Amino acid sequence: MNAARTPQPRSGPYIWATWLARLLVGDASCEWAAWFKAHYKNFERMPGDFDAVAWQIRHTAMLNEVRDRLEAGGSSVLTENQCRFTLRGGSGAAIGGRPDLVAVSEDNHATIYDIKTGRQRPYDAAQVMIYMYALPYVNRYRGMSFEGRVAYADGGEIEIAASAVNDSFRADLHTLIRRITAADAPRRRPSALECKMCDITPNDCPDRIDADTDGEIADGADF
Repeated sequence: MNAARTPQPRSGPYIWATWLARLLVGDASCEWAAWFKAHYKNFERMPGDFDAVAWQIRHTAMLNEVRDRLEAGGSSVLTENQCRFTLRGGSGAAIGGRPDLVAVSEDNHATIYDIKTGRQRPYDAAQVMIYMYALPYVNRYRGMSFEGRVAYADGGEIEIAASAVNDSFRADLHTLIRRITAADAPRRRPSALECKMCDITPNDCPDRIDADTDGEIADGADF
């Protein structure tokens, strides 16, 4: 058996934008998992059965379809690695992200697109809103106005107005970032559903729940 890998502390907290989105909308509640990944790197990861190759092929095909449509309409389109950003706050903590597409029109207006191959989820819009919050700080986008869109495989789209990134959203985002980047770790909040989706192993999270309790039924009530 291979020895467990020892996580390495980061030089400063680093948060990937997608970690925040699920927590913002309450789709996830274990802030400890995001805190751990924000403070440590090179940790051992759980093996998964996700078919990453099939997903990447489908995602790339959808991305190309949307990009071609936008370019045919006259927009200048940046894709994936061209859109990657790191935003550092005054505390020294950093947020990183990689929008799928950023379409810039001739009037210096930009639309951030995120491409989803599956069904609509509550945190999809929140993820794009985090991008909308961050990109105006990046030099190449300074002075631009942003809106957002989430495009789905069934042809549906969610539109996100620039006004969605308001003072209330910023306050909620900043509060969450402060908790995730704090020196003291938050409590672990394990659940079968979240743990199943989490890539942190029991070596680093001894509270991890690996039993499948989705179909478990409790008996004995008086009704």
